Amino acid sequence: MLKMQEDIQSILQARQTEPHHPKIEVRRTPQMKIYVTHCSAKKSKSLKHASIKVTPDQLYTATPTQRFMNECKKKSVKWAIFSDKYGVWFPEEKHEWYEKDPDTVSEQEFKQLARNFEERLADFDEIWFYHNPGRFHPLYERLLKEAKLKGRIVLFTHKNDIAPK
Repeated sequence: MLKMQEDIQSILQARQTEPHHPKIEVRRTPQMKIYVTHCSAKKSKSLKHASIKVTPDQLYTATPTQRFMNECKKKSVKWAIFSDKYGVWFPEEKHEWYEKDPDTVSEQEFKQLARNFEERLADFDEIWFYHNPGRFHPLYERLLKEAKLKGRIVLFTHKNDIAPK
């Protein structure tokens, strides 16, 4: 990586001294960050038998989950919910009401959820995972420990840590 940066710098310097070559401007792309939290058992009762697809902010009614989603929207940051059934669920996506206790996730389902987590969050440089340490289910702890993206994951416990770019 360092060698490549040195090569780029030498090319840029050479081009700046040669009048017949235009100056090349190198721009760094900003790091992509996303805020994620796990789903909650508390869901909108009115949607249980409705058979309609809704966004996560319409489905999950638990106070901590609602606070997380509202803070992300207020600060205009990218966010998602990690669902025990659907995996990574972005705010613009719609799914039907479901019941899936993390205690009932099989080994095969866990592998599918882990693969979903890695594939859907692969483009993000930083994955900030919001949780309550006193209520952090072992499923999510295992997911974050075993994820191939674990070097990009930052655990946090206060919604005030959600910050715009």
